Amino acid sequence: DNDAIAAVAAAEMSIKRLILLSDIDGVYNGSRSVIPRVYLDDGGAFEKEFEDQSGVVTKSRVGRGGIMSKLDAAMFAQKRGVEVVIANGFQHHILKTAAEETPQVGTFFATTSPPSSSLSSTTTTTEEDVKMKVKAEAREARKAGRVLANLKASERSAILNKLALLLEERQDDILRENQLDMEEHKETLAQTMLDRLKLSKPKLESLSKGLRQLAKEDPLDKVLSSVKVSGDGGLTLVKQTVPIGVLLIIFESRPDALPQIAGLSIASGNALLLKGGKEAARSNQILHSLVQEAISSVCQDAKESVLLVSGRSEVSTLLEMQDVIDLCIPRGSNELVQHIQNNTKIPVMGHADGICHVYVDSDCNLEMAMKIIRDSKTDYPAACNALETLLIHKDLLKDGRLCEILSMLDDAGVTVHVAPRILEQAASASSSSPEVAKSLEGRPVTDDLHIEYGSLDCTIEVVDDVKDAIAHIQEHGSEHTEVIITENKDTSHVFLSGVDSSCAFHNASSRFSDGFRFGLGAEVGISTARIHARGPVGIEGLLTSKWILKGQGHTVEDFARGEYNYVHEKLPIDEES
Repeated sequence: DNDAIAAVAAAEMSIKRLILLSDIDGVYNGSRSVIPRVYLDDGGAFEKEFEDQSGVVTKSRVGRGGIMSKLDAAMFAQKRGVEVVIANGFQHHILKTAAEETPQVGTFFATTSPPSSSLSSTTTTTEEDVKMKVKAEAREARKAGRVLANLKASERSAILNKLALLLEERQDDILRENQLDMEEHKETLAQTMLDRLKLSKPKLESLSKGLRQLAKEDPLDKVLSSVKVSGDGGLTLVKQTVPIGVLLIIFESRPDALPQIAGLSIASGNALLLKGGKEAARSNQILHSLVQEAISSVCQDAKESVLLVSGRSEVSTLLEMQDVIDLCIPRGSNELVQHIQNNTKIPVMGHADGICHVYVDSDCNLEMAMKIIRDSKTDYPAACNALETLLIHKDLLKDGRLCEILSMLDDAGVTVHVAPRILEQAASASSSSPEVAKSLEGRPVTDDLHIEYGSLDCTIEVVDDVKDAIAHIQEHGSEHTEVIITENKDTSHVFLSGVDSSCAFHNASSRFSDGFRFGLGAEVGISTARIHARGPVGIEGLLTSKWILKGQGHTVEDFARGEYNYVHEKLPIDEES
């Protein structure tokens, strides 16, 4: 096979080092950690350990045979004086790092004897070295981010336009890598996760459009306020926008998030450390390479401002770097967000759940209501802004309009889970409205009113009025997006001002809760927090401010002596220079 041929050729040609690339991080031991180094004298014990299957394991998609061929080739070459590295070909700068004098990636088969006693003697040191390497890369990203932030607005726009063009020109390459990801995980991932993983030409076209929209306006160095501090007008204070600094963004399954997030970071002048889900490794790798290609086309020194992180251990190290990383944004499951929040001192922005409600009022237009409900649930069921709980005014049970809504959901393939209260009221009204009770028969029943299905499922519950709907949302919601469908303006006002969520809509689908649809160009995520940014977070959520004071030799003592006086007069922003 190719591995054996490479090993023979390397030995015949007296090559110093052979690098064998796989889709795993190296050779694993029994505790699922990569064995960092195998010395020449360890070979026999290493082979015996593998034969006993007591330690060495692999998660490679090509199976045991794939790693076996690489192990055989590595030990063949090692015995003939050739160093070998087995490493993950998807890792950032893998050839460069695997070619270092003492490689800190993969499993290194050395041609020397161990400095001490055993194969595992260097494990602790290697882990520390890896930590140091990750920290060095994060600091390099900060340095490159500062270069990015100091580029001209036209240069950052050029990067964004180049990236948009690359997404179009390399569409076939991107979709081919994405299909490999899909094929590898089609048997292990739920359909909702596969839906998030899948890329398509329309998705890529939408990403390009969003990037070009971002490129139209520069958000940096915008003057937010201008104040004349001293009476003589010689001392002025300006507040203007600047990047936050270094962002760590962790996202699951959705490779289309990578160019969105990278675009926002480039436009806002922030350095970016990205960690995508392992199920999208190939998709993320090619998309990241296009991001770096776009940056390099304008400024080589800014290339490392966007880095792709691989491996949980690297993320754990980064979560300890509150001195370098300024903001962490996890995009994914409730478990992911909570894990990040519990394991870092870095400020975290995001949302744990997307439990969105649609409340259908008694004064609704039924045709409009069914259209909005259908879109909110079926347009993209896996999205965090999809309908999860449908609240129905009690009058819709009495007059039978509920039956039409349920029939529409059934036709759309939605499984409706019935909550206790609506089941009870339907049963008590069965004599006067038997068709309502019948329409609820045989449906799954749930008493959990805090469920994010992420699929063609939803919960249905009854409420007395708009205030009851608000109370339900406050108790069981996640402060994401809430919708009211009504023709009564007073009722809509009560709802819109009463719900305590990041987004509240009247007579519109919950799926509008999106950065692109809000005109933000793209979104880095949706925040249900109450500090800094809330709702779909676009470019403004990635900015902070800086105070700039301009004087003419002014000192505090001048004011104390009465030479100058404080006036703090607001100036028109266009007067600032």
